[in-house]
Amino acid sequence: MERKMEEIKTSRKCASEGISSPEAKLGLQVEDLWDIQEPQLTPSEKLNACFESIPVSAFPHSSHSQVIEINSDTSVAEAVKIMAQHNILSVPVVDVDAPEDATWIDRYLGIIEYAGIVVWILHQSEKKDGSANTDFIPESEEPMSPAVARAASGMSSPRYKGANPFDEASISGDFFEALTNSEFYKNAKVRDISGSFRWAPFLALQSSNSFLTMLLLLSTYRMKSVPVVDLGEGKIENIITQSAVIHMLEECAGLQWFESWGTKKLSELGLPLMKPNRVVKVYEDEPVLQAFKLMRQKGVGAVPVVESGGGKAIGSISIRDIQFLLLAPAIYKNHRSITAKSFLSAVRSYLEEHLKSSPLTSDVVTCTRNNSLKEVIMKLDSMKIHRIYVADDEGNLGGVITLRDIISKLVHEPRGYFGDFFDGVLPQPINSRV
Repeated sequence: MERKMEEIKTSRKCASEGISSPEAKLGLQVEDLWDIQEPQLTPSEKLNACFESIPVSAFPHSSHSQVIEINSDTSVAEAVKIMAQHNILSVPVVDVDAPEDATWIDRYLGIIEYAGIVVWILHQSEKKDGSANTDFIPESEEPMSPAVARAASGMSSPRYKGANPFDEASISGDFFEALTNSEFYKNAKVRDISGSFRWAPFLALQSSNSFLTMLLLLSTYRMKSVPVVDLGEGKIENIITQSAVIHMLEECAGLQWFESWGTKKLSELGLPLMKPNRVVKVYEDEPVLQAFKLMRQKGVGAVPVVESGGGKAIGSISIRDIQFLLLAPAIYKNHRSITAKSFLSAVRSYLEEHLKSSPLTSDVVTCTRNNSLKEVIMKLDSMKIHRIYVADDEGNLGGVITLRDIISKLVHEPRGYFGDFFDGVLPQPINSRV
């Protein structure tokens, strides 16, 4: 047995010398741990044990030279620009009123993400027609946070035509241009919409926490990114995203532990998780705000746009695409109403003119149930997208697979694993997440 282990270590050393990717080297660490696990353990149990043995500090740092942060007195408009510029979904918010020697939990207000901005935008669109006292028509019975209510109450929105005070179809192309040109939008601060943050203040890991903890937060607990804090400095030293984990997995292709899991067909792993009739979607002739509204209500990061009267997807709108309603409102100026289809068309034209190519809004990327998980991971990573749609032989929508779904198939939560880990850091209700 000892001789075999020495041969394995020698083989690993030779393999690692030809590997430059830090993600692949991390995969080799998992491989070393995989080989010494008890033989009676299942592959799933082996992977859990391997990831529990690796500290989260071993995860490669972001490709950015430093973690992007913004101050709490930054405007919402500037926050959107920063996220778009750096192609990120969220950004930590530093409390400008915190003392210099503040601990990390007092230094940060939370993380602002596109999801919170969507909630804020939806509240702007839900105002009563011409009402001097700007009340909102609640979307559900969930209470509106005082911060969001205060932010929204100062907005003087354009008048809507029609009897329905919340008629999405009546929101014409000039609504967002009027919104982004308003003094309220220009002056609204990130801290004003703190009530729409996913976590309050936020959930972060210490360097000594395990890889398994991080993977469970990104899957079972629906976090899209996990900050890692340096207790000594009281600052965030790394932010691990779902996309970064998928890239790590792609770099580990060929290793035994990955192949034992990744070569299985989607159907063998129970993917997609959702039946076709449960997939959240929007039809091409529905208002684009309906897409963002569904994301908020159903807790999803994107919805496919389906042809009217059919089952084929013609595009996909993600939570990130809210930026195009705020950064380029002029492209809708002449639209009487912004439907999902016109939104896709306008954004594609804008991207072709300004960015040439972009993964933000593109044609639907599909796979079949017979594809292997490895094939799906390769496609997701190479195209830098967050979801892939499952289609049948006729091209009809049959499900969706997200980065979170994939990570959830990699590890499982042991009974009582987190203990009192979440004490004092409670997530908002599920229906408030996007």
